[in-house]
Amino acid sequence: MKKFLKYLSLGLLSTFLTASPGLGAERISFFYPPFGEFSLSAKSLEKFAKEGKIDSELSFYASRATPEQLAQLRQLLQQKFDITPVLVSQFTYSPLGEAVLRRLGELLLTDSRQNGFYAIRAALILSAADPQGLTVVNLLRKYPSESLRLNFSEGLQIVNSLSNLVKAQDQIVSLIKQQTTTQAQTNNATVNYAQLPDLRSPGKLPWQKTSFQFNDTARNRNLPVDLYLPQVSAPSPLIVISHGVASDRFAFVYLAEHLASYGFAVAVLEHPGSNAERFQLYFSGLAGPPEAQEFINRPLDVKFVLDQLQQRDKSDRNLQGKINFQQIGAIGHSFGGYTVLALGGGKLNFAQLRRDCAPNRTLNISVFLQCRAYELPAQNYPLQDERIKAVLAVNPIDSSVLGETGINQIKLPTMLVSGTQDIFAPPVAEQIYPFTWLPNPDKYLVVIENATHFSAIAEPTAENNVLPVPEALLGPNRAPAYSYLKALSVAFFDTHLLNRQEYRPYLQPGYAQYISQAPLNLSIVESLTTEQLKQALSGVDPQPKVPAPQPTPAVP
Repeated sequence: MKKFLKYLSLGLLSTFLTASPGLGAERISFFYPPFGEFSLSAKSLEKFAKEGKIDSELSFYASRATPEQLAQLRQLLQQKFDITPVLVSQFTYSPLGEAVLRRLGELLLTDSRQNGFYAIRAALILSAADPQGLTVVNLLRKYPSESLRLNFSEGLQIVNSLSNLVKAQDQIVSLIKQQTTTQAQTNNATVNYAQLPDLRSPGKLPWQKTSFQFNDTARNRNLPVDLYLPQVSAPSPLIVISHGVASDRFAFVYLAEHLASYGFAVAVLEHPGSNAERFQLYFSGLAGPPEAQEFINRPLDVKFVLDQLQQRDKSDRNLQGKINFQQIGAIGHSFGGYTVLALGGGKLNFAQLRRDCAPNRTLNISVFLQCRAYELPAQNYPLQDERIKAVLAVNPIDSSVLGETGINQIKLPTMLVSGTQDIFAPPVAEQIYPFTWLPNPDKYLVVIENATHFSAIAEPTAENNVLPVPEALLGPNRAPAYSYLKALSVAFFDTHLLNRQEYRPYLQPGYAQYISQAPLNLSIVESLTTEQLKQALSGVDPQPKVPAPQPTPAVP
């Protein structure tokens, strides 16, 4: 997040820093009150981007940045994004893409000081189609205006809001680490974790994988499902796993196999409206964007899969007596995190969606997706499944679509997992505050320091890497995060599905400290109050917003 802010801060000074005179924007202009109008030539900026040289014109601005920041900025300018023009076109013409570009267009204005939405979209598509590919340099070359006007005042407001939030987040993470340390010192006096079985290692039970294709004809949803079934005589408790946007049932294979080795049956499904296959079709121009109905369909997908498994339990000799349908848990990541929270009793919060989405002025990227739910008819949707007894949500998105009144309907044991460097589902708004809204005392907040939105996902393959993620957004080596989820999921579901209290010590702060590995340092807390968060935030809005754009002044 801090590196992201450095990029953003410098980007406000010299966004899209290069151009070829005559082919695109030749100057970047911005008004910085009370000092007046400033302007930078594209030629001066291009020299810096290509050669690293700072001439007399640029030196006035460059002198206000550190060498490290200038190096990072130049690296960003030279970065090539391997994205096809069809993908760019599909995204920028989708409701979500248009919302993102219109927000960006408030910062990057045209010559006449209008929202730069159309110019940015055109430049993105043309750059992606160019043989040199989509780069920041090429983007400005294709910008259909002689100059690009930077809304510097609003940009500074955004940077300041994000900077304040990062500082407040650091204070909150420090508070959680302090609580973990304090409670761990007490626990360590009674628990010797070195003498307990290592839940990070595979269990001893063999398992078998079976694949199904369940077809919900009523909703026209074809649901691929992989079932990992332990080879044991007694019925196994069942865990269902829901993936995130543009992902698939292979994203958590490592976790499914691990749970199966400990005696859990695991059903991993794909959501056809938002899985990797749907996004591949969408980016190829063969399908439309994910629909708002996906917020309803995803929980219904899980319900349908459970119904199908129960029916096969009665008719399929290979499944009869193999699954205990009285002991079902659910795991979800990102959009899948929302999915399992809704299945656990979370209610769609149309009042909160109206506040956050009409219009959407937040700086929280996930709210752009959550606001799609505002397109649904405002009514009570029966999404909860009473068969599910415990839920584990990794990097869930929920602050607007569920909000406080939606989340406090979840009465089940719940674990929320958060990464401090997650810029797509920001931890304070999407996991830490929501944790305080959960009413059940059997709740756990797991915070992985320096983890990103992708730290819990298995390494992508060539087949399922539909949205290539830049290396800088992947974060540190993900192996420790995998080990944390393996151990904590076994402990959480053994404790709260099977009532095996000997697993509860693994859910305590002392265990987090015992298995923690830098730089992905692990913390666990079982209690945190809204008052503590407010004190740590010191007045900073956990969901910062930017003011509505002011009316455009007349051009003389």
